[in-house]
Amino acid sequence: MNRASASLPATVRSPPTMSAKRAAAIWLGLALAALAVLAASLALGSVPLAPSRVFAALMPSHGFGSVVGGAGADDLAGEIVRTLRLPRALAGFACGALLALAGALLQVLLRNPLAEPYVLGVSGGAATFALVAMIAGGAWWIVDASAFAGAFVSILLVLGLARRELWRGEPQDTSPRLLLTGAVLAAGWGALITLLLNLAPDSRLRGMLFWLTGDLNGGALPWPALLALAFALFAIVPVAPRLNVLLRGDAAAQALGVAVMPLRLRVYLVASLAAAAAVTTAGTIGFVGLVVPHMLRLAFGNDQRMLLPAAALGGGVAVMGADLIARTVIAPAQLPVGVITSLVGVPVFLWMLLRRRR
Repeated sequence: MNRASASLPATVRSPPTMSAKRAAAIWLGLALAALAVLAASLALGSVPLAPSRVFAALMPSHGFGSVVGGAGADDLAGEIVRTLRLPRALAGFACGALLALAGALLQVLLRNPLAEPYVLGVSGGAATFALVAMIAGGAWWIVDASAFAGAFVSILLVLGLARRELWRGEPQDTSPRLLLTGAVLAAGWGALITLLLNLAPDSRLRGMLFWLTGDLNGGALPWPALLALAFALFAIVPVAPRLNVLLRGDAAAQALGVAVMPLRLRVYLVASLAAAAAVTTAGTIGFVGLVVPHMLRLAFGNDQRMLLPAAALGGGVAVMGADLIARTVIAPAQLPVGVITSLVGVPVFLWMLLRRRR
């Protein structure tokens, strides 16, 4: 530590930083876990496949698969792996990564440990517009487009109602007003969702409930979510050192030369768009954006340079694993992915609270 930083008050100093070597080891461990869960997702399901057949299905040429299991077996394995399981697993990884990244960003922006991607009403707006499209009998792409439109409308509403809190950049804590604005908007969306469920015809009610609790059945096109994840990481990882300072408060950040106003706006927009992309792809999957960042903080610390990529990897592993359980526990029937994440997330979060208290 240099003489200038040693003279700063404790409330102004940045949190302890992590070495690049340790951060790379954490990312490597999470990436290997993601690959292991991806391999299990491709092999397991209502039709189990041997690893050799999965490998053959992923190859551009089918010659190896013909030797292993015959041409007919290779065609079946290729259809299952490439058309059904691989897109769904990639969509699950992208959605989990987006939710966990958005949760980590909102917890920094709002300086609230209970902040998560749905706290600003993004999921409520997406769900409301998606349910309207479902009631009208729209195709899957219309439902997805409506969900993204609803999420974007919600983002604009919160941004417009709380613009002074985000843009003025005054040396004070502006997060409570922003949090309250999002919470009130989320409550309004919730009332509209309840009304739509009561008005929906019985023939469409089951699909609507599945979407509301998280459903990856429509994840046949994971590329938009993966592109959104790449954009979010590209936009936010370079400013991670400044987020370490922002954690100390707006006044402390400004004292250290951080431009608080554009940084807060960037964090809000990236977190909101990440949550919107995740909700559009898989519906509302709860607890991932809340639990995963907290688990990583407890295990490895709160250096945002390490935490943001780690949260993306950990969230992807969590949703892929939850989807694997949802597909296999009562196969061939499937459970909503959001049910699994909630059933696992509640006890894990309570355990983390008890551990923190001790």
